[in-house]
Amino acid sequence: MATNKPITIGKVEIKPGQRVSVNLPIANLYTSTSLHMPVKVICGRRAGPVIFVSAAIHGDELNGVEIIRRLLKRQALKSVRGTLIAIPIVNVHGFIDQSRYLPDRRDLNRSFPGSPKGSIAARLANTFLKEIVLKCEFGIDLHTGAIDRANLPQIRANLDDPRIPELAQAFGAPVVVNAALRDGSLRACAGGHDIPVMIYEAGEALRFDELSIRAGIRGILEVMRKLGMLPPLKSTKTSHVVTARSTSWVRASTSGIVTGAVPLGTRVKENDRLALISDPLGDLQEAVNAPFDGIVIGASRLPLAHEGDALFHLADFRSVGRAEGVVEEFAAIHDPALRRTVEPNLLET
Repeated sequence: MATNKPITIGKVEIKPGQRVSVNLPIANLYTSTSLHMPVKVICGRRAGPVIFVSAAIHGDELNGVEIIRRLLKRQALKSVRGTLIAIPIVNVHGFIDQSRYLPDRRDLNRSFPGSPKGSIAARLANTFLKEIVLKCEFGIDLHTGAIDRANLPQIRANLDDPRIPELAQAFGAPVVVNAALRDGSLRACAGGHDIPVMIYEAGEALRFDELSIRAGIRGILEVMRKLGMLPPLKSTKTSHVVTARSTSWVRASTSGIVTGAVPLGTRVKENDRLALISDPLGDLQEAVNAPFDGIVIGASRLPLAHEGDALFHLADFRSVGRAEGVVEEFAAIHDPALRRTVEPNLLET
């Protein structure tokens, strides 16, 4: 096996066999305090792919931060081939403020490729692109739903890229969505440089979700095994996933108080009730019904809604029954309440 190559992040060279923390300088605060993006680089002794795993591009999306923290403690990474670059907090400004956005109210994930002379968002995007993304062959970007909106664990990626489907399958999230590229996003910018990036969406902003965290750690390790960066397990259970043909948000047809909402992962049939919307006096009540057969992969957590608010994200599958089974299987593997029913090696991979 060939020897790995050194890699330079910022002004720091990381040589084969080294595990190094790098503080990547970004725009300073107006308090004359320097601000840095924390990066951990694990450069294996043997050659292999160079990949990045990033979180908190939106500063209030915390699950990914915890996924990376726990990932970096795994003993398996001592035998890594190639190089893993882990960036738990990309949007440091937003993370400090517990905000999705940067201080200039821009969305970092709509600011790529950025510019070294532009706004805070543009400079940060440009730094991340040049110092991290362009030095990699593949990336996994970790996200959650927005504030008061939760997502069932899912992979979003460009499935037309022939390199993606088997990696999405390996990750093991129950649902894979063929998601269009959005201008200014990290995924679109990386794709323009022929660097495929998968998005892992799970949970909600400003909250830790144990099931989502466990699944994220296991998914990243399985992708690394698929890429040959880690040795395969002696025995493991194949994760089943289903690909959504399309997704659609179901919106409130009236304003009011939302009750009886179905949970994430629920299988629904066309015209099944998803929730009730009532006025505060209890005089009026209107059902929110499913427009087609599907699985609930996203939902608002707020019990209040204005007319037109997005309440449920519904995914359409070729076989809804099979999709329901995959979601149930996924929960059995990763839900802490069901740990005793699952093989220990499956939980700790």
